[in-house]
Amino acid sequence: MARVGLGRAGNSLPTRELLDFQLAHARARDAVHLPFDAGALVQEMEAEGWQAVAVKSAARNRADYLRRPDLGRQLNAPSKLRIENLRGPFDAVFIVADGLSAPAAHRQAAELLRQTMERLDRGAWRIAPIVVIERGRVAVSDEIGAALEASLAVMLIGERPGLSSPDSLGVYLTWSPRPGRTDAERNCISNVRPEGLSASAAAELLVLLMNASRARRISGVGLKAEPPERRLQA
Repeated sequence: MARVGLGRAGNSLPTRELLDFQLAHARARDAVHLPFDAGALVQEMEAEGWQAVAVKSAARNRADYLRRPDLGRQLNAPSKLRIENLRGPFDAVFIVADGLSAPAAHRQAAELLRQTMERLDRGAWRIAPIVVIERGRVAVSDEIGAALEASLAVMLIGERPGLSSPDSLGVYLTWSPRPGRTDAERNCISNVRPEGLSASAAAELLVLLMNASRARRISGVGLKAEPPERRLQA
């Protein structure tokens, strides 16, 4: 969110506006560095009756993850073996990652998955165990999806925090995931949080995209799916 028209106090901002900015900046920095509890998320998934597994990327720690984006796009060796042992085939795999905001994954992922599962025709979709990955980036969904033999990978990941949105979740959908896919071959749903796009609205759009992707066997710039209320207004 742009901060404009905040007033002046001499040659500076009013104290209140300056303090608000510093607080927002601190929250954004905290979101990037707060630890991710993959085990707690797995327990939350299992409490819903879903099978889930915790894995890690090749980034050994948070510093590695921030300095070496390439390491966040790969599984480490033990995690790769664990995923391969769960090989399908499956129609879809849901992946949850901390990304650049662990709070986003903790606060938004489970509710979005609940809303999505309620809308999916579970008899028509073979869903893989949910993969919860620590220090993961979007492209690691390609390796995970390929290893599981999943036709569709859906990544739920903490987005880069803004000064008004430290806990925003992004969703990335990729048909026929495999290493080397580009961002143009993905669909994205952004700003999933109570103050942005609600979990119910995001789930509705995600299920539309999943069904359209499977029907057309594509994802990315060639795939469009709009919520019913938007189509009615057009």
